[in-house]
Amino acid sequence: MADHGVMSLRMYETDLFESSRGRLEAIAYRLLGSAGDAEDAVQDTFLRWHAADRERIETPEAWLTKVLTNLCLNQLTSARARRETYVGQWLPEPVLAGDRMLGPADTVEQRESVSIAMLTLMERLSPNERVVYVLREAFGYAHREIAEILDLTEANCQQIYRRAKQHLSTDRARTEVDAAAARKVVEEFLAAALSGDTEPLIRLLTDDAVSVADGGPRVPARRAPVVGALGIARYLRGLFRPADHKRAIVGGRPAFHSAVVNGGPAVLVAVGERVVGVLSLDTAPGGVGALHIQVNPDKLERITRQWAADGPHRPLAEMW
Repeated sequence: MADHGVMSLRMYETDLFESSRGRLEAIAYRLLGSAGDAEDAVQDTFLRWHAADRERIETPEAWLTKVLTNLCLNQLTSARARRETYVGQWLPEPVLAGDRMLGPADTVEQRESVSIAMLTLMERLSPNERVVYVLREAFGYAHREIAEILDLTEANCQQIYRRAKQHLSTDRARTEVDAAAARKVVEEFLAAALSGDTEPLIRLLTDDAVSVADGGPRVPARRAPVVGALGIARYLRGLFRPADHKRAIVGGRPAFHSAVVNGGPAVLVAVGERVVGVLSLDTAPGGVGALHIQVNPDKLERITRQWAADGPHRPLAEMW
């Protein structure tokens, strides 16, 4: 009976953790910009939970959040050093609509905090600024609760939050999209990109649009951002032009699909069931204001698994 009681207690404690896993993953993803790193941080939190003296833990949710946050803070500090030597531009790992990594999406702030554009902007923040911003803006934690997590004063947390908001301020209003609206944006973008002409693309882009590509160390990608509608249109015309070497890089003939990625419209490029590229389109009332192009294979593993599980998919276009 004693063994059965211990086993039941362990199952209860495991269930208690599992009931928090989705929230912890969503926090970690916003803090780290990487689904893989977020999973690792949550698993490390579980190991610490398993080893802890739980009789001394009054509020499991608060304890788990504090442990996870500290693990993420350590990762953010080391990630800054790693990104100084990163090959080319660094972009966050994209995730499909429905992925629990995206977490709550009830408010504009929650949806915005997980957009590719915002996750990229958050790289400007110090680790503490990012934690305070994410916990406050996306998860509604009170400054008092955040102060306890970070071992800071409440006044200091409020100051850090104001500073983070200033660093992230942007004049661009983001357009909310659902699957149907995303498909319309992607169809229009693909028609322009595959036309072989720059004019249709220029009309779709805002004058101050920016394109950033992340290929990591394994896939060739533009090393510097492309700025301005004309420059991006010329860049995309070359990118979408068929060529044998491009088929060799991606491992076959790619198909272009419409998807909702991190809450926004995206062109998903697949060879069979393998995702080889994601072009996230940051839409504004005046047109597409930013393109975030992810072709680093290490950052496409999770989205490939989800895409394959959700299939089969009918492409909007095939080429090369």
